[in-house]
Amino acid sequence: MKKLVIHIFHVHENAAITGAKLAERVRQVAAERGVALEIFIFGAAIGALSDPAQTEYRDALVALAKAGVPVNVCQQTVENMGQVDALKTLGLALEYARDAFIRFTLEGATIVSL
Repeated sequence: MKKLVIHIFHVHENAAITGAKLAERVRQVAAERGVALEIFIFGAAIGALSDPAQTEYRDALVALAKAGVPVNVCQQTVENMGQVDALKTLGLALEYARDAFIRFTLEGATIVSL
């Protein structure tokens, strides 16, 4: 099965919410088209998860995780921020970025970065 990874990095110019909305639209048709979907959050987009002004973004990712889409967040950054328990409570998974990007490469995934 082909894989698409939505890599959300930026917050400016609505990149974070755009990534979350794109992921939801892809989720709606991914299975019927034989594509596995995954989301990886890195950089400034991690901080936005706990920003009260970014609740739409956070809630969209939580909904995707509840719908069965793997939503992974850079573990090193989350550990440095002291947010491990908070993000796990939301249903988001943690993975080191180095491991995630090597895994994506080995899987032959297509990565869309926002």
